[in-house]
Order: sequence, then structure tokens, then C-alpha cells
Amino acid sequence: MPQIVIKKRPPEEAVITQRKFFKKTARGKVIKVLRERYLRDDVACGIVNCSACASPSTTLSYQGDLTHQKFPNGHYVLPDTNVFLSQMDLIESPLFTPPIILLQTVLEEVRHRSLPLYNRLKALVTAEDKAVWVFYNEYRSETAIVREEDESPNDRNDRGIRTATAWYNTHVALSRPPVRGQQQPSPPQIVLLTDDVANREKSQKEGIPCISVRKYIEDTKDANSLLDLLSATGSDDIEPTKAQAGASRTLYDEYLSTGTLLAGIKAGELHQGHFNANQYNYLEGTVPVPAFTKPVLLVGRANMNRAVQGDVVVVEVFDEAEWKAPGDEVVDQEATLKNDDADDSGEEGEDGEDGVPIVRERNPQADSKKVSVEKQPTGRIVGIIKRNWRAYVCHIDSTSLSSSSRTSHSLQTVFATPVSRLLPRIRLRTRQAPILLGQKILVTIDRWDVSSRYPEGHFVRALGGVGGKEAEIESLLLEFDVPYRPFGKAILGCLPVEGDKWVVPPKTEGGVWKDREDLRGLDICSIDPPGCQDIDDALHARWLANGNIEAGVHIADVSHFVHPDTPMDSEAASRGTTVYLVDKRIDMLPALLGTNLCSLRPHVERLAFSAIWELTPEADIVNVRFTKSVIASKAAFEYEEAQVRKDDPNLSDPITQGVRLLNTLARKLKAKRMAAGALNLASPEVKIHLDSSESSDPIDVEQKELRETNSLVEEFMLLANISVAKKIEESFPQTAVLRRHLPPPSTNFEKLQDILRKRKGIPLDVSSSRALADSLDQCVDPSEPAFNTLVRIMATRCMLSAEYFCSGSVSRDTFGHYGLASPIYTHFTSPIRRYADVLAHRQLAAAIGYTPLHPTLHAKANVERIMDTVNRRHRMAQMAGRASVEFYVGLALKGRGEKGEVREEAFVIRTFRNGLGVFVSKLGLEGLVMFKRDIQFDADNYTVTVPSSVGGKDVTISVFDKVTVRVEVEKDKNTQKGRVKMVLVSPVDSTGL
Repeated sequence: MPQIVIKKRPPEEAVITQRKFFKKTARGKVIKVLRERYLRDDVACGIVNCSACASPSTTLSYQGDLTHQKFPNGHYVLPDTNVFLSQMDLIESPLFTPPIILLQTVLEEVRHRSLPLYNRLKALVTAEDKAVWVFYNEYRSETAIVREEDESPNDRNDRGIRTATAWYNTHVALSRPPVRGQQQPSPPQIVLLTDDVANREKSQKEGIPCISVRKYIEDTKDANSLLDLLSATGSDDIEPTKAQAGASRTLYDEYLSTGTLLAGIKAGELHQGHFNANQYNYLEGTVPVPAFTKPVLLVGRANMNRAVQGDVVVVEVFDEAEWKAPGDEVVDQEATLKNDDADDSGEEGEDGEDGVPIVRERNPQADSKKVSVEKQPTGRIVGIIKRNWRAYVCHIDSTSLSSSSRTSHSLQTVFATPVSRLLPRIRLRTRQAPILLGQKILVTIDRWDVSSRYPEGHFVRALGGVGGKEAEIESLLLEFDVPYRPFGKAILGCLPVEGDKWVVPPKTEGGVWKDREDLRGLDICSIDPPGCQDIDDALHARWLANGNIEAGVHIADVSHFVHPDTPMDSEAASRGTTVYLVDKRIDMLPALLGTNLCSLRPHVERLAFSAIWELTPEADIVNVRFTKSVIASKAAFEYEEAQVRKDDPNLSDPITQGVRLLNTLARKLKAKRMAAGALNLASPEVKIHLDSSESSDPIDVEQKELRETNSLVEEFMLLANISVAKKIEESFPQTAVLRRHLPPPSTNFEKLQDILRKRKGIPLDVSSSRALADSLDQCVDPSEPAFNTLVRIMATRCMLSAEYFCSGSVSRDTFGHYGLASPIYTHFTSPIRRYADVLAHRQLAAAIGYTPLHPTLHAKANVERIMDTVNRRHRMAQMAGRASVEFYVGLALKGRGEKGEVREEAFVIRTFRNGLGVFVSKLGLEGLVMFKRDIQFDADNYTVTVPSSVGGKDVTISVFDKVTVRVEVEKDKNTQKGRVKMVLVSPVDSTGL
């Protein structure tokens, strides 16, 4: 028997390959953990034709980049972690062309510091127009290091980056041995790109080529364009602006330390929430927090303390004696601050004692008279937990350029004004100001110092001329953070290889038929909006022999094609939802699936996931079952077609009888829901008619007409979603993907209740959803049929938003859907366009034993993370859709009436000290009518009184009054953008007011 000799690893090798650390268990016991890593000497450098590396997989050219003035023999850049964290816009630019070496150390550190930037970095690695090589320095024996005693993790990583850079330079030199008789060119350099002064000093001492980002960019061929992309926070050698150099006073309080913030929140002395800017008054904001039924009011920029819309902030609430009511005046940022100097820091405007520009003095006596219910907790922001900064769509404020600098390409400071009224102006340094005037541009916020009135940012890219349709639509997508890039090769590679030739295979072949029911013989049809291509639901109904009714909802089986942990699944999870704009659709899934293989087209066999009920003629559920199926829809109707078919007494074919039977059941299902307290709310919806030519320009606008068949489909989709929710929560109580609508605090309705009581004498009971539903039914004005719809729209705005959630993350008593009066709910019926539905399909398939549940849906933390993304994408998609409608309504108005103006009836929905908020139902538009001179404002009674002219009579206008407005599209002199403007015509003309 051969003798086995076991040799101990040399101690010096163990130091490199082993890592020891201590870890505390859940029970508090401290254990020692030993981790091994296996080092190799064949980790390739990635440079083509490298004689020292045998790997055929390469990305980097032989000499690297030869265009840089400082490195004439060629070079590669090796950025450290902070370069990727702060200068990603620069690195992503197509003008930034040097080959990049991305170290494993850097990649992992970016992943821990910022997941969004990590995802952008991964996309950069695979981008076709970039040369990026990922070098696994932690596994190459010559570049692997261990953390030394008393060395911080950051210092350890910096040392590892320097070690890898030094090895690369040695490796490149050795891999190019001299050839006898030939003069060998100097090898290219691997240049460490870092803005860390200490890291550069250490590199220089060690003989490692290094340079700051700004110094590197200054000697590139596209320096002028690339310098604009530099983040203000990244480069340590940026010349200070006039504002920074001259800043002598502190305008804002410094934020408290993270430890102090967390301790204060835990003790209940401080409160955490999302900052919401006021769209009518840029000097006010609010932060909803759990401790108060009303959000915390922030008055003045000092108390908002550099917060930006969506930031997660920490607020300190003042004593109750200092609580205030929100302002009652429209305060526009652009108008108030139009004379500010972009190159100055703290001297803009006319300031009050607290550093807030004086707009109009609030009357303390008037404030004290306001009823106490209008006052709300008031406070100030003392810290930021998480910034919501991203790239914002802006335009250069032409008034911030002096007349002498309008043709100069020197570096100058200007204001970039975001298109969103919720965001502050951004101070921007650029050499391209004259070129960028009149264009939509993308700008990222970099920092906001305590001595600066405005945040500072950098230019990312130009989108196109203001007013151009393509530029406006792209800017809309960017403004609401809608992913619209084309699907990449990896994603398209997940599609069936047969492409659009894919068909359901014969039943005899098995495969997809395993455990599927054959429902091809049923009289199934779909009912959808006009022009619908992604048909993801179909229905059927028929009488059973026992006198009951079988009804079925059949949903596209998207999960058959979209598998967990694939590029297509990751992309769908990232997009979250399909976004519907007026003239286009930004798909969540590739079109091959969304509009073809998963679309339940008529007369084509398709895979489906079916929910089938047995119901009594009174629509009581006897039982429900779920099954994977194969269907063949017999017809695809638009809502109007289905309505006409249902109402035609001469038709009695099986499809028509099925539609009538579904409609009868739907009426009874809706009656049961309403009796349980479901709300019948309303939202403004308009239909935009587009030109049939290639231009697709809008030619008319009208209100959408809802038919009985709309309700038919809605009721059965609700029934399916509720039934599926019960099933998956029963099977997976900790990770079921559900949707809830929390009851709104009664304080949300106080304003609406007060308005209804004072203006119409109508009470509004909000004690329960049933009470609210009954009250809304009583909100009737016999002289104005549209009044009830208006009140329902206003009530909708008092509600909380519905949200997706993981069942194990909240208490069981908060599962309910307030608006639907259902104790449990989910989304199952639209998997083509909603990722949450795909997850519900996977969980339902596991619940019925069709497939095992993927491990990712067993992990509560993972489901919570996905739900956060899906909720955010859903909100953004809704806002993008509304903004698209508003933009196209504006375009349509340009073609109607003289000078692009029309006269429409509108309802007054808000009164301000200097204007009115009005709603034009026919156009689905909400707007402001501003008065230039003083009017009498009665906040308690929600009225404004316009003083009479000589010999005239005072005119009083109240909330709920019907008025006539002139809606026109005017071109802003500064931005050159057309925007909708409303002018009161009747009962008084506000043109001269």
C-alpha cells in the first residue's frame, strides 16, 4: 500500500490564502471563521498577443490608447473605486475611449457601496463600444494581498489597487522581450486613475504611473466636452468657483452624524421619512412620518436644509406652539429667483433673517385665526439617510448668462433649471453654454454645500432641441427614470430559438403538455382597449348541468418563457412594468413574447394559466381551481365591439351568450363588492386622437367613454386576483407577493370635508370605506351632473397609494385593500406588462404542485428588494403616462383655435391668495390661473373676490364653481418651450388682473 505523505502549507503561503475573522451568532456566541482562497498564476491580463498569458480571451489592444498627449507610447487606465463612484457619467461617455482595466477589488467595492452604480458598471463591461477587462487580482498569486494589522479596509483596498497596477506595468514590460536587430518600442503604461491625493502620493513614491481624473482629461483629444462631464465631488483639483471661493456665511445647518440620527430615531426624538416638495410653493415641503397623522411641514429653505424630492430624511419636530398651517400662496421658483447670479453663492435675491427670499409676508394674525385642524406638525431636517439624486432633465436658464458670455466657450457657471417644479435649480459649470441654450439636457447633482444656496452638478448629455417631439419624449422617459434601452443580446438569447415560428407542440409529444389541461374547445374570447397587442387575459362562461355557472379567466403563461435567474428575468425585474405613452409603449419583455408568443390572439393555440370557478346564478363561489392550460381564443374584441355584440338581440352564438353570461355575473359581483364597502373612485382620463400619417401628431382630445364591458373585464380580473392571493398566501405565508391599499388617515380628508360642508352643505363620512362610499354617492348637485365625478377625483387624491409587499414583512391585519374592500389581493392577470404578476404566477404554480418554487422566492429579503423596485417603477410609469398625455394635449391645442388656444369649462378645485387651481375635465388638465394684482382671499370659505373696476361689481369665485378658461400654449421666452397656460375668461377676465 503506497504511503501518503501530508505536507503542511508554508506559513507565509497560509497568510495569503487564508482569512480569519470572528463572528457573533444569532444567540450571541462568538465563533472563529476561517476562509480559504485559492491563488493561481494563470489569471490573464486581457491584453491581446501577450506572450506571458496563454488565455485566448482578450479585450485590450496591444498598445492601448495612443492618442493621449502624456502617454505617447500607449496606455491603459486602471481607475480606483471612487472614480467609478463619482465619475460614471464620464466613463460611460462614448468620447471616453481608453481601454480600462477593472480590478476585482474595485468591482466588489462598488457593489457594496452602490448597487445602481454596480449595475451600470456591469453594463459597461459588456458594452460593445467599450474595452473593459475585469482582472481578478484577488486570485492572482502576484497581486493578492491580505489586510495588515491596524490597516483599514479602505487602505487595504488602495494598497491592493497599487499592487495590481505595479504588477501590470512589470508584466507588460516582461511580456515584450526585445527582438535581436530590431528597435523595440517602449511598452505602454498602465496608469492608475485616482482623485485620492494620498493614494497618488504613495503611488509616486512606489514609481507607479498615476494621475487625477481632471489632469488626465485635460490632455485628451475631446477635453472640452469631457471636462463638462466631471462630477464636482470626484476631482480634488477642481478650481473653486466664485461662489465657493467667496462663501463666507453658512446658509444651512450641518447634518447630524449618522450615529446621532439613528439614536434619535430609536428614542423617538427624531423621525424618518421621504421628503416631498410642494409643487405650488418651492419654499415649503413635507415629510410624512408614522408618529403623526399629518405630515411634518417644513417652512423655508433653511428648514428644508438641502433636501431634494424623494430623499430619505430625518426631521426634528418643533414644539406644538410653533406648528403652522401650509401657505396659501403660489410661490414660483423661476419667477421669484429670476435675477439670481449663478456664479454667486449666498447673495441671491432679497433675503429675510432666516436666509429665505422674501416673497410676501404671511400675516401672523391671519395665521392665528386659521382653525387648528389646518395646522400640522412643523419642523426641520437635521440629516439625510439616503439621497435620491440622479440625472435630471433640465434646460440652461438663459438669464443666468451675461450678454458677453453668450458666444464664449470659456468655463462659466450657469443655472440648469429642471423640468420638474419639485426640484431646485442646479448650479452648473460648463464650456458649452452657448451651444446648450434652447436644448433639453441631462444634469446630475453632485453636492450641496452648507454655504451654497443651490446644489452643484455636472452636464451629462444633450437630448435635443426644446419642443422637438423626439427630444421631449426621451426627456420624459429620463425624467421619470424609465428604462428604454433596446434589449441586449443576452436577453434576446433567452427567447425560443424558433422565434415567431414557435407553436404549441402536438399533444402527443408531451413536453409543455405535462400536467396541462386542454381547454382549446372552450368558447374563450378577449376584451381589450382599441389597438391592444399585448393581450394577456381572456375569459369564458358556460352553464353547467347542475344549474351553476362555470367562469374562467385565462392569463398568458409568461413564466413558461421567462425563467428565474436569467438575463431576461433580471431585465424584467429591473424594468418592473411596461410603460404606456400616448404614441408608444416601452415594453417590459421583448416584443416576440409580449405581442406574439404570450399574447392570447384569436384562433392561435397559446399557453395559459387558468383560474376556473363554479358559481351559483347569484354569483356565489362554490369552488375555484387553478391549472396550467392550452387555450385557443375564438375572438378578440375591443370594448365597444363586445358591448355592441352583447346588446344585439339578433346574436345568440356561443361567444355572445358567454359574454352576456359574464356580464350578468359581473353585475352581481360588483354589487357584492360595493355592499362590502368598495369605493367607486374616479380619475381624469382622456383619449387623444393621433394623425394616421407617419407624423402621429395629435389632432383632437376627448374624454374616454367607459362601457359596461369595461366593468365586465374589471370584475373578473379582480376576482382572479383575490382568489390567487388567497392561494399563494396560504401556501407561502412568509414570501407571497401581494398588493395592499392601506386605509388613509381621516386627517387626509379634513380639507375636502370642510370644503363640501361650507360650499355645498354636504357631509362626508370617512369612518370606513363603506361609509365613504355611501357619502360619495350622496355628493350630488342636481344642477351639475359632473359634480359627483369631480368630488370622486378629489377624494382619490386623499387616498394613500396601493403598493406591492411581501406577506411576511408586514402584520396580517394590514393586508387589506381599502379601495376594493378585500382582505387580501395580488396582481396575477397581467404578467406580460407587470413583473409582480410573473412572481405571482411562479408562486401559484408551486402552490398547485406544477413546479417547485425557485429559491429566490423563498427568501423574504429578496422578495422585499424586488417589491421596492417594482413599486418605484410602477409609480414612475404612472407619472410618465400622465406627463405624456399632458404633452400631447398641449400639441393638440396648438392645432385648435386661433393662436393655439381654446375656451373650455373648468371647475375651481383650489383657491390661493394669488390665484385659482382649476380642472378642465374635457382635456383632463389641471392648471393655475394667476392674478397679477391683489385680490380678496377668504381662506376659511375657500373664495377669492376680484375687486370691481370703476363702476363695476365685485366678483366672488369659490371652490366647486364652474368657470370658463382660455387654454393656450405659450412659448416661454427663457426656455423656448411651449407650455399650457390658463386664463380666466368668465365670470371675470383675468388678463389684466
